[in-house]
Amino acid sequence: MNPAEAFGTPLLGEILVRELGVRREAIDKALEKQREEGGLIGEVLLKLRLVDEDQLAFALAQQAEMAFLRDLPRAEDVPADLVEAVPINFAKQHRVLPLSRDPETGRVQVAFADPTALEVIDDVAVMIGAGVDPVVASPAKIVDHINKIYGRLRQGAELEHDNKKEEEDEFGQAEELVDILDLNDEAPIIRWVNSLMFQAVKERASDIHIEPGEKDVMVRYRIDGVLREAKRAPRKFLASILARVKIMSGLNIAEKRLPQDGRIRRKIGGKDVDMRVATVPTAGGERITIRLLDRSSVLLGLADIGMAEDMLEVVRAIIKRPHGILLVTGPTGAGKTTTLYACLSEINSPDQNILTVEDPVEYQLEGISQTQVNPKIDLTFATGLRSFLRHDPDVIMVGEIRDKETAEIAITASLTGHFVFSTVHTNDAAGAITRLVDMGIEPFLVASSLVGLLAQRLVRRPCYECARPTRPDEKVLLQLGLDPATFYRGGYSFPAVKGQRPPPPGTVFEPVGCPSCLDVGYRGRTGIYEMLMINEKVRHLTLEKADAGSIRAAAAEAGMTTLRVDGARKVLQGLTTTEEVMLMTAEADL
Repeated sequence: MNPAEAFGTPLLGEILVRELGVRREAIDKALEKQREEGGLIGEVLLKLRLVDEDQLAFALAQQAEMAFLRDLPRAEDVPADLVEAVPINFAKQHRVLPLSRDPETGRVQVAFADPTALEVIDDVAVMIGAGVDPVVASPAKIVDHINKIYGRLRQGAELEHDNKKEEEDEFGQAEELVDILDLNDEAPIIRWVNSLMFQAVKERASDIHIEPGEKDVMVRYRIDGVLREAKRAPRKFLASILARVKIMSGLNIAEKRLPQDGRIRRKIGGKDVDMRVATVPTAGGERITIRLLDRSSVLLGLADIGMAEDMLEVVRAIIKRPHGILLVTGPTGAGKTTTLYACLSEINSPDQNILTVEDPVEYQLEGISQTQVNPKIDLTFATGLRSFLRHDPDVIMVGEIRDKETAEIAITASLTGHFVFSTVHTNDAAGAITRLVDMGIEPFLVASSLVGLLAQRLVRRPCYECARPTRPDEKVLLQLGLDPATFYRGGYSFPAVKGQRPPPPGTVFEPVGCPSCLDVGYRGRTGIYEMLMINEKVRHLTLEKADAGSIRAAAAEAGMTTLRVDGARKVLQGLTTTEEVMLMTAEADL
């Protein structure tokens, strides 16, 4: 007995023979062709023209125990609100079309070409926000109706364009929050998701986290590097929220088992915002993280990222060299890319040929050729960098040195007359030297190619609407590396930093909290930096494969300003607080 028959499922060929009078010889011919070439038996039958689409759709409906619809309703009789809930690309890809809504039960009749695609049926139910009664129809008729109906809707939208804005234009008004507890259709879900994004932009969030819980869906914003809960929704709306975000970002809403990456670009509150979307399956369901990039924001220059004047002079001297490597180090989210862009903007001129390979290209710089890596086609940092050497560059920026191959090509480029900018994920500047050696790069190549290493962190600035001046105790001052006696008599003075707001002598700011800063006490961020120059002592230690601690000590002897010291400077200049500096430079105590 055939396995399908054993489980009570009739064979497609048997249904065609029994119900539609198809000759058994035709079925045998199709089975023989299937054994030779593979494929589904229904597709083989159609290819050999042994059955037509209506006959095959009827047999599939019988096999799946679903209703068969030979004639679809007129295109003008299909409700527009049902069709608008299903994107045209999804409808055409899966050959699916909502037809009508039962006024008593609220359930929607939906035509499918493939009754075995149960995930598609579930996804349509989520999009429409109602129960689905599936019926089977021929693929050709469904596609023909899709073209007619969506074409009619598009013409209607063009006629009403002057009186009604598109959803993307309404996005800036998405602050109109809708209580989704009392609503079942998808329109409120669209407005709810839009309001998430609008509020995130309004509150200067860099990330949106949509996380499934046991009883509800929690949304958190990352503002100034700190996560804060924004709102919650009942767990039953998780599927609708996920589907909406996936549709906006062009992801496959039927794929729930694998991580996906997508992109959304919208105008929000008058700002052009680029959003990178990442999904991942978890034990509680899929979660989504959205990274927001304000494309309309002005890129910061070197003088605007929080460097003191003495360090700024050193960096400007380095980036004007004809060859060498400048590495910017720090953890994810430390502002390394912003610093690299600031350096490129500083030297960008018509007489410089500047090429970059990035992952991703966060901001487009006028006059600079920028390449986005794409691992799917083997366009990596290494392959992009190798190709750049044939384009006569003066300056090259590599988004990140992750492996030996990329590091070797970057060093080769620097030794052959090019200046290279890049980043490495290490905690401090000295650690980048040992990281390159650990990758397998010869120490003499590291010592001869590196010009400088810039480590950085982002620390939160106090909200000047509510910040309160205070006198820290001696213990805190000692932790910051400051002499309490000198501090209390106002004896410290440092090179100026653009945007500073000095507190009264002998005081620093402490956070309080007010409506302007959402009761956090901080608003905005600035950078703290340490610049390690490659001098003869550091070069000698590199050749000896010395540890990072020895290299750091030698650099400090030569006058390097460490992260902790630069942080202490900014505390005394009113640009941050002692708590922020101690938190961001905790590894300096290890």
